Amino acid sequence: MLLNCGQPLPLLRHTDVPPRVIENFILTGYRFPNYSLRDCLLSAFRPTNETGNFWTHFLPVFIFSYYFVEVFGWEGAPHSDGPFFYPLWNYFIGVFCLLMASSMAHLLNSMSLVVREVCFFVDYGTISSYTVGSSLAYYYYIHPRAGIVETGGRNGSHVDLKDEPAGSLTSPYAIPDFCVFFETFYIPSACVVAIICVLSCCNSRQRWRRHRYVIRTFVFLLPFLVSSTPVFYRLLTRSPYSTTSSSFAASSSTASYFYRHCLWLLVSAVFNISKFPERLSPGRFDIWGHSHQWFHCCTFLSILDELHMIKTEVRAILLSPTLLLPPATLSRLPGPTIASTYGVMFLLQTTIVSIIVWFSWHANCIYGPERDQLAKENPKKHMKCH
Repeated sequence: MLLNCGQPLPLLRHTDVPPRVIENFILTGYRFPNYSLRDCLLSAFRPTNETGNFWTHFLPVFIFSYYFVEVFGWEGAPHSDGPFFYPLWNYFIGVFCLLMASSMAHLLNSMSLVVREVCFFVDYGTISSYTVGSSLAYYYYIHPRAGIVETGGRNGSHVDLKDEPAGSLTSPYAIPDFCVFFETFYIPSACVVAIICVLSCCNSRQRWRRHRYVIRTFVFLLPFLVSSTPVFYRLLTRSPYSTTSSSFAASSSTASYFYRHCLWLLVSAVFNISKFPERLSPGRFDIWGHSHQWFHCCTFLSILDELHMIKTEVRAILLSPTLLLPPATLSRLPGPTIASTYGVMFLLQTTIVSIIVWFSWHANCIYGPERDQLAKENPKKHMKCH
C-alpha cells in the first residue's frame, strides 16, 4: 500500500472524488476521502486545497492568546481566576474552540465522508458557542449599566453615583424598555438563537445544498444582531462613565473597534457567498488564495477587533473600582458567578453536542455504505504507487 511506500497519497481532480467533497470552482488539490489520521496530519505540510484553510485558523489561535493574556497583567486587575474574569474566560473558550474546531475540521475531513460531516457539524457548534461567549462578555463588560433610568442607591453596574450630575440618569437618551430585555432575556435569547443556528447549518449539509453558503452566512447574522445588542445600546446612548473620568477616555475606542469588527464580518460574508476569486478563474486558486482562506482571515480579524473592544471596556471598568463589588451586592446587574457564566456555557454545549450526535448518526446512515465502498476501493488505488 502507498503508506508503506513512504510516499504521500496522491491529490485528485474534482472529477475523481465523490460529489459530496467537491467545492465550487475548486478543480484540483483534493485529498482522497479515506485518509488515515496520520495522512491527515501530514497533509498540513503539503499543498492541498485544504492546507490554507487549516493554517488560517490554526495560527490565529496563538495570536489571539497573545493578546488575550495581556489583560491579566494590567495594573489593578483582579486575579486571573477571580469572578470578574469569568465572562472573559468564557469568551476565550468560545474563540479557542471555534478556531481549533475549524482548523481541525479542514485538516481531518478527508478521513471518510461520515467524518467529514461530523467535522463540520462540530465546526458549526463551536461558532454558536463563540457567539454566546461573546454575549457573556458583552453582558458584563460592554454595558454594565444598561437600562438604568432612575436615580437612587440601586444602580445597575455598581457605579458610584455620587459624582453624577443631578438628573443625569433620567436623560432622554436612556431606553427604559431595554432594561427588561437586557436583564431578563438577553442571555437566554443568545442561547436559543445559537441553537437555532446549529440546527440550520447542520441541516444545510443534508438539505438545501444548492444555497448552503447563503444559508450558513445569513443564519449567523441573527446571533450577531442579538449578541451585539449591548453595543448598539451603548452607541445609541451616552457612556455610563463621566466624561471627565479616565474610564470614559479608556472606553472611547469601543465604537471604532466595533465598526471594524462589523466591516470584517461583512467582507468575510462577501467572500463566503461570492466564491471570489476562484469564480473568476476556476483552477487558478485551488491551493492558495481561494475564498475560504480569505473568509477565515477576515473572520479572525473581526474576532481580534472584538477582543480589543472588550479589552477597552475591561480597562474602563478596572479604572472604576466601584464596579468590582461582589455579586452579593444588591444590583440590577449582579456580578458574574460560576452558574451565570460557566454554567450557561455548559448547558449550551450539552445541547449542541446532543444536536451534533443526532446529525452525525443521520449522516452515518446516509454515507456509511458509501464510506465502506470507498474503503474497499482505496487499497486498489494505493497499489498503483508500486
